[in-house]
Amino acid sequence: MSVPDNPQFLGSELLPSENQPSSSFFQILPCPLEKTVSYGVGTAGGPAAIISASQELERGAGETSICQRGIYTQASINCLQSHREALFELRDRVASILEMKQFPIVLGGEHSLTWGALQGVSQTLGKEIGILQIDAHADLRKEYQGNPHSHASVMRLLVEQGFQLACLGVRALDKEERIAREEYEIFSIDGEEIVRKGISQVKLPANFPQRIYLTLDLDALDPSILPSVGTPVPGGLSYYQTIDLISSALDGRTCIGMDVVELSPVAGEAVSPFTTASIMQRILELI
Repeated sequence: MSVPDNPQFLGSELLPSENQPSSSFFQILPCPLEKTVSYGVGTAGGPAAIISASQELERGAGETSICQRGIYTQASINCLQSHREALFELRDRVASILEMKQFPIVLGGEHSLTWGALQGVSQTLGKEIGILQIDAHADLRKEYQGNPHSHASVMRLLVEQGFQLACLGVRALDKEERIAREEYEIFSIDGEEIVRKGISQVKLPANFPQRIYLTLDLDALDPSILPSVGTPVPGGLSYYQTIDLISSALDGRTCIGMDVVELSPVAGEAVSPFTTASIMQRILELI
């Protein structure tokens, strides 16, 4: 796995005072996890590719610049250890960030990491947290390929623990997952409806938690926009549509953390990492 020349997200634009571990509000936590991938490979290279691409972003202007809030990229999670050990390290690191009143942003890595991040959230803030999942897949299987901690089972684990879930953009769903949606009363608007009807605004149910954790699986976007993901599915969301859906879903609520997962960078293909870095910047500006 390559290491970016500048190991700091948006590091080319940050002033030294904006890139301090103790004072930066946004804490980037690379997690190059690749333990349960089932189709395309390469998620271990995702964080480094996103950070490298971020060096080409513009700083932004005005008082809303995320640089002014401070951005610091921490050392990566050790993903050479076992899957559960890596998830537990992620749990502890996320909890530590929240205890410091900072904002954790986990860069994946495969989607199973979201379980570890939410354990850190619940350890610090409790389980009155709503999960906003933007994804081409429901990830609600009881297990996949014999593993309940698979990337295809991560949301099932979380709703079983009592987290409320809202899911936007799904285009690949099996019978088991449809049943789970009903059983756990999951709010969802699938990708085909969103794309065919041109939906870009969504309002979460009134009883959905006020504090939100956002998990963005990059295969939610259409492969024509962002092709380098582990499990691409046609018929996906557009760039601005994704931003608008997230913005409207978060309206009136507080986002307390997020992850961006499933980039599988391909040598010579710069569009996917740059698009990922760009959409991250836009989301942080919303927050």
